[in-house]
Amino acid sequence: MKICIINGPNLNLLGKREPEVYGSQTFEDYFETLQTKFPNIELSYYQSNIEGELIGKIQEVGFSFDGIILNAGAYTHTSIGLGDAIKAVTTPVIEVHISNTYARESFRHQSYLSGNAKGVILGFGLKSYELAIQSFL
Repeated sequence: MKICIINGPNLNLLGKREPEVYGSQTFEDYFETLQTKFPNIELSYYQSNIEGELIGKIQEVGFSFDGIILNAGAYTHTSIGLGDAIKAVTTPVIEVHISNTYARESFRHQSYLSGNAKGVILGFGLKSYELAIQSFL
């Protein structure tokens, strides 16, 4: 099984950015934990702060992987293009958020991704990614 985790803007700052919301662990360190927990799954990781690069990655893996886990960060609430990319590919996508977006600012309550995703997991910290992987098993 091949699953690609795609993270959007500012998620490269995990461990530094608002630790009270996002925790103090970097995603690279957490990714190693995921690889150890799921040794029989080929996990890959991609992060970009650029919307078009995220769309390109979804298109690249969206016909050959078994799953995509997408945390599009703030693009979740603004990007019709990412929503269209999810709809265009055959690989199922799980939308993930570290924080509970409904407990935050009202503009974060809107997602342009959810309607095209297989499911949405939010509010469980970094464990949201693990739950998303388990959803593919």
